[in-house]
Amino acid sequence: MSRRRFESAVATAAASLGPTRTKALATLLVQGRSPSYILGRLQTPAALETVSSLLASITEDGVPSAEAAAYLRGYVASWVRQREGTETRAVWSGPSTPGTPGRSTAQVLTEVVRAAEHRLVAMTYSARSYAPLTAALSEAVARGVTVDIVVETLEGAGGLLSGSEPADAFSRIPGLRLWHWPMAQRASPGSRLHAKLAVADDRLLFLTSANLTAAGAERNIEAGVLLDGGPMPGRMADHIRELQRRGVLARWPGAS
Repeated sequence: MSRRRFESAVATAAASLGPTRTKALATLLVQGRSPSYILGRLQTPAALETVSSLLASITEDGVPSAEAAAYLRGYVASWVRQREGTETRAVWSGPSTPGTPGRSTAQVLTEVVRAAEHRLVAMTYSARSYAPLTAALSEAVARGVTVDIVVETLEGAGGLLSGSEPADAFSRIPGLRLWHWPMAQRASPGSRLHAKLAVADDRLLFLTSANLTAAGAERNIEAGVLLDGGPMPGRMADHIRELQRRGVLARWPGAS
């Protein structure tokens, strides 16, 4: 009997969950938990559909739970091997000097998006439509990448941002999922979503001072670092997923 559907569902679910929650799913399967129990425990909005599809394929293909768990743990083991080494590169934008280390912010930002095969998550304070980034994000969604963008809001910025909502820079990309930090979830007045980063497939992590704008990518003096491999990309992505799961980060109002 062909198990292509099951194997494809395993790969998709593991990519959506990341290492930590993939291990948790494997444990629940070994324990013989029901699909409803598993979905209730994982509580991962970003991966609900893919996990549901995996659980359905396990039943339809008659795959023993222990064997399904072994498949999932195999993905985790592969990630661990890939993370053993980390390549670190400096990233700059703005005026250059002879021997400027690293690459430009604009170049790295689009490369990270284009490198994503399964999942991409990014956070930014300010955002404005930037054609190269919009094109790269649209291409990522079109090839099946789950793309989550977390943005600050005008309300959250407390008057420090003007013009349209930062989310508007991405609202015309079909299939892209927007998130924000609700005011009710902020511990104190003046708290702001100020992180700027992008993570592709829990493997590439781009930390930067630059916002997702043309000015940040090309004109300002901005500095960042690109981590390829090692444990940190996955840990950062896991942290964001946990904030989503707990409701600290919420879907943009009106998003499906």
